[in-house]
Amino acid sequence: MGRSRGGLTTKIHALVDAEGRPIDLVPTAGQAHDGKPAVAMLDTLQPDAILLADRAYDSNAIRDLAAQRGAWANIPPKKTRTGNFPFSAWVYKQRNLIERYFNKLKQFRGIATRYDRDPLNFLAAIKLASVRIWLKSYESAA
Repeated sequence: MGRSRGGLTTKIHALVDAEGRPIDLVPTAGQAHDGKPAVAMLDTLQPDAILLADRAYDSNAIRDLAAQRGAWANIPPKKTRTGNFPFSAWVYKQRNLIERYFNKLKQFRGIATRYDRDPLNFLAAIKLASVRIWLKSYESAA
């Protein structure tokens, strides 16, 4: 949408299920840290789930919240992280589901180019496209 350092970009944080379908979506400003919306999004995390996230989400708060919910946080540690945490590279490969979701989302031109200036309208467009992704997943399953 414009300058990246100036804050005119938008990040979309998504929580997807095992089929790559979105469960929770939160847009934030481009300069905001990734870990801030993650705490609120993890309220929908089910017990015995596996939380797959990239290094930007590596924090004690997120790991502790996942443990409180009965989930396992499979997050690669940051380079500066001290201490050892269980991490499976084989399980981490399943994180491509979130990348596939974002690739499907980018197929919608209005979202990929961010035509909407209003953040609420942009979020509504993302949710509408996500509903279409959900419906398409049901069509392919039938």
